[in-house]
Amino acid sequence: MAEKSKLFTPYQLGPIVLRNRFIRSAAFENMCTGNVPSQMLEDYHVSVARGGVGMTTVAYCAVDLSGVSFDGQLYVREEALPGLKKLTAAVHAAGAKASIQLGHCGNMTHYSTCHCMPVSASYGFNLYSPTLHRALKREEIHELTRKFGEAVDFCREAGFDCVEIHAGHAYLISQFISPRTNHRHDEYGGSFENRVRFLNEVLDEVMRHAKDDMAVVVKTNMWDDCWHGSDIEEGIRIAEEIAKHKVHGIVLSGGTVSRSPMTILGGAMPVRTLAHYMPMRSLWWLKAALHLPGVGPIMMPTQPFRELYFMEQAKRFQQEIQDVPLIYVGGVQSGDNCEQIMQEGFELFQLAHVLIKDPEFVHHVEKNPHYHAGCTRSNYCVGRMYSREMKCHECVLRDGEAIPQSIQREITALEAKAAASVAKQKKA
Repeated sequence: MAEKSKLFTPYQLGPIVLRNRFIRSAAFENMCTGNVPSQMLEDYHVSVARGGVGMTTVAYCAVDLSGVSFDGQLYVREEALPGLKKLTAAVHAAGAKASIQLGHCGNMTHYSTCHCMPVSASYGFNLYSPTLHRALKREEIHELTRKFGEAVDFCREAGFDCVEIHAGHAYLISQFISPRTNHRHDEYGGSFENRVRFLNEVLDEVMRHAKDDMAVVVKTNMWDDCWHGSDIEEGIRIAEEIAKHKVHGIVLSGGTVSRSPMTILGGAMPVRTLAHYMPMRSLWWLKAALHLPGVGPIMMPTQPFRELYFMEQAKRFQQEIQDVPLIYVGGVQSGDNCEQIMQEGFELFQLAHVLIKDPEFVHHVEKNPHYHAGCTRSNYCVGRMYSREMKCHECVLRDGEAIPQSIQREITALEAKAAASVAKQKKA
């Protein structure tokens, strides 16, 4: 009898046990109209749970209304509890654990969404909203810290087994950490120790509320990949700070939403798709700019797609951080990729793109270790999320929804480009 792959062995993540090593990452679904969970959100996460993952992560839940960046996002409030309880019960019935990402987007929002002037570590202007934002006062920082802790209690009541704290991608915690966005002159700005103070205070509060029955993982940037942002060396120092809190896992990501989004996502940004689905109401200027020849690639630079595109950086962190399990994320496309992650010494990994296209991915890999999902990274699912629910273009067409011919041409071109990039790398 063939030996069972490590991929399909249980893993103890803090106080909880996952049935295997697959975690659905916190990829934004845009399925919470009115900021409450929809049946669509439940159906998607249940499909992924039935498809075999060890844990699925609901994304993204703001700890306060001021931290909501999209109308289709959750935030901590009583009205969301019934739907979340129903969702977690259904996920558990399908054999998986349920996690939820907690965060605050800081300046990555607009008054029309968060119903207040956006806040950040410092005053400034966010070109991508576009909006002015103000610096948080000390007492407001303390209040948000408290809300992160209370959010853990909210998630426990909702039936979640785990929370993921979002400390990367230039959202609020990251805005305090990065010298690019933190220009404060008090105890929360200047030195590295001051810039990570908010992170440390949040994690102190989160771990206090997590007690001994909630798992806690933290998503952090290995590097910001933008001018004057945190580099790899500082990223390692940040991960070391996180590890001091004895969290149960650190998710290693990278990139900045407003400066290097394709570092986060991998591959090309589908500019025509993004412009098509982007709402005119709040982002009219960006929608117009993306239609101009050559502007899209300048605003959102393309990355050549590589399978396991964060592996090189993640292995550097592996050499430095031994006290906390490191969770790999980025470019998981196949069973062979999954096995390589295990061979590199990572005990857990997250994936999203392939589970958008194929919720049964895990079962397919269990039956065929070399299974490839065939996700060719046109990133249509990403471009669509500004005004529609997360969905692969193949699923859209299968379900009878029309896609404009210009977008279909873009998808075909980007898929061919990504496939050629992967083939070239494998040949090399």
